[in-house]
Amino acid sequence: MSARVAILISGSGSNMVALAESMAGDHPARPVLVVSNRPEAGGLAKARDLGIATAVVDHRPFGTDRAAFEAALTEQLEAHRPDILCLAGFMRVLTPAFTSRWAGRMLNIHPSLLPKYPGLDTHARAIAAGDTEAGCTVHEVTAELDGGPILGQARVPVLPGDTPEALAARILPWEHRLYPAVLRRFAEDDRRPVFLP
Repeated sequence: MSARVAILISGSGSNMVALAESMAGDHPARPVLVVSNRPEAGGLAKARDLGIATAVVDHRPFGTDRAAFEAALTEQLEAHRPDILCLAGFMRVLTPAFTSRWAGRMLNIHPSLLPKYPGLDTHARAIAAGDTEAGCTVHEVTAELDGGPILGQARVPVLPGDTPEALAARILPWEHRLYPAVLRRFAEDDRRPVFLP
């Protein structure tokens, strides 16, 4: 029985596509839903093109009522009975109530070598700090922002004259390799970290 995976996005969905396309053949999981908090997210059309059900829970009408937004999100998710949630560029901070509900079943990809640079502007912060390498991390989601157990990392060099945009572009292909590799292990109940390259 394949694990059922729901993928949460806010934007173009490039990591969602990498995850969805990896879940084929003998993969132990299958995508059952892509949900976005932004109706205009480009990843929704890509998900439909891949034959995956989609849903939108626009956060804006909820204002500052995060609990109500998350209740609506949970309703959409539970209709598809996912075993695993993958956050893939989902730009909402989730409450402890939500993260505890899905504890041990939710993954996120973050564009830094955690525990360095949780939160936003990771590439600019790595460059400003004079770091010689940067990268991305897949971790379990807990109530602590970008603080859950690390399940995989990929490293790239920071080059002289790098801009945040150039560094982000160098890291993205590694995100597309790392996240599917971690998900496959996770779906097999294997929590050993994956390190690339």
